[in-house]
Amino acid sequence: MGRLFGTDGVRGVAGRDLTAGLAMNVAAAAADVLDGMGAFAAARSAGRRPAAVVGRDPRASGEFLEAAVVAGLASSGVDVLRLGVVPTPAVAYLTADLGTELGVMLSASHNPAPDNGIKLFALGGLKLPDVIEDEIELRLHGRSGPGTGPAGHARLPGGGFGRVRDAADDTESYLAHLLSTLAGPGGELPSGEQPLAGLQVVVDCAHGAASELAPLVLRRAGADVLAIGAEPDGLNINDGSGSTSLGGLQAAVTAHRADAGIAYDGDADRCLAIDADGQVVDGDQILAVLALALRDAGQLAGDTVVTTVMANLGFRKAMQAAGIDVVETPVGDRYVLEAMREGKFALGGEQSGHVILLDHATTGDGLLTSLQLLSVLARSGRPLSAVARVMARYPQVLINVPGVDKALVTSSAELKAAVEAAEAELGTSGRVLVRPSGTEHAVRVMVEALDAGQAQRVAQRLADAVSTLG
Repeated sequence: MGRLFGTDGVRGVAGRDLTAGLAMNVAAAAADVLDGMGAFAAARSAGRRPAAVVGRDPRASGEFLEAAVVAGLASSGVDVLRLGVVPTPAVAYLTADLGTELGVMLSASHNPAPDNGIKLFALGGLKLPDVIEDEIELRLHGRSGPGTGPAGHARLPGGGFGRVRDAADDTESYLAHLLSTLAGPGGELPSGEQPLAGLQVVVDCAHGAASELAPLVLRRAGADVLAIGAEPDGLNINDGSGSTSLGGLQAAVTAHRADAGIAYDGDADRCLAIDADGQVVDGDQILAVLALALRDAGQLAGDTVVTTVMANLGFRKAMQAAGIDVVETPVGDRYVLEAMREGKFALGGEQSGHVILLDHATTGDGLLTSLQLLSVLARSGRPLSAVARVMARYPQVLINVPGVDKALVTSSAELKAAVEAAEAELGTSGRVLVRPSGTEHAVRVMVEALDAGQAQRVAQRLADAVSTLG
């Protein structure tokens, strides 16, 4: 698999790349590393064992991988609270809310059912820093299994083996937290108040982790909810449904004359929306709507929003017109979060629908994002199509050019000249981005322009230039 940890944890084909043995060893190594770094010191000084929450999405492989992770943790002296099938952001929230030293989520997000992954959260619900992931990898190279030392010698944890209990009921505090965000700063939602009353919403849960909780929390908020893609069988996650396949949701929204549609991905850390006419409202548009709503409420820290280099030019222009600063990061939610924490900003996100509302969550949360978006509709009394018009989405063409030397992207004089020519042609009404892929042996070409045909022509010309690189 190359480097074990990618941009979002450990991921691979379950049973081939991600085996039960590897999952067990990753969990045990994480416990060893965190213990060695002093992350368990407070628990031990309080006379208790450290604890971890473990959740999963409904993939069939999640069942045996959950058992393996639980075994790895318990054998290392960590108590385990088993949450069952929950969204990734629920694990992050409950890691912080329950005060556990570790959170583990088993999911491959929007990937197909054969894949799975392991995401790790530290105390407070933040993703583990790269330096700790690197140390876990080093520890794995020196161990032969959980409950063993670096040389493979069996050992008994000093505080005894961890105990395991089911903790599915603890997800109620996560749902209560989500609803409390609709009450404004400071308080819980008053009993009986339903801020989304009057909205008819179709939700596509991708047969994933949000299949039960998303319809439930939206109904508690007062929405009239039709749920599709909410019958997981362990094999159908993301299969023709959810945020990567919007056709079914578009058809359902228009057929039922709903006010809006919401599409989650497999682990519900992101969402996209559909307006009443069946048009897609992407992550850039959602981010723009929320930025203006927070600014108007005096809750947009620094009047700044964080996004990635892939954000649509229309987003940048809309924010500029509204007097909102934009901080740009490389592609990846962890980079967005790093910039938000460094600048103490409240809002950031990606075009994919991964939105981080840092006043309420430590990671992207599709359920939280959808509640906040729908609350804008409910308060304004305007349709989603009108609300989303706060930004005009420029036509954007993406071309991947495989098999070229990515290092030459920054050193080729010929490519630099081609990019400069493209930028001169587009002027201020377009944008060019040529960058090496962070996950594939490929170069990504992105062009935006007011005219889709021009964007396609310019992008293809640049892709041809990239293909000549060694």
